[in-house]
Amino acid sequence: QVQLVESGGGLVQAGGSLRLSCKASGRTFSMDAYGMGWFRQAPGKEREFVAAISWNGVGIYYKDSVKGRFTISRDNAKNTVYLQMNSLKPEDTAVYYCGLDRQPLRAVVTTTRSEYVYWGQGTQVTVSS
Repeated sequence: QVQLVESGGGLVQAGGSLRLSCKASGRTFSMDAYGMGWFRQAPGKEREFVAAISWNGVGIYYKDSVKGRFTISRDNAKNTVYLQMNSLKPEDTAVYYCGLDRQPLRAVVTTTRSEYVYWGQGTQVTVSS
């Protein structure tokens, strides 16, 4: 079994920054072979894709509205994936979740929600105007 724990959310003014972390753990689990994704869910809306990074860090993909503002990265030694969020906007307000790609060593990152498993509990990001 794999557990994902997100952290780093909070309340920030528009234009501010936050860095989210997602740590993966499990009895013998290593995330080296798995892509990771960040999704978010605003009140009354579907959970949507934000960013993803391939198992080797080579493939990265962003939702159009966050390109140039958000950066996804990973540290396999720490079993952790990060989401650096700059120039935050009120429309970024949501609960942010990380997920583990169900397919190891996937060549191309996927943005499909159903391809991610082992969701964490989420971390709230609130951006005030």
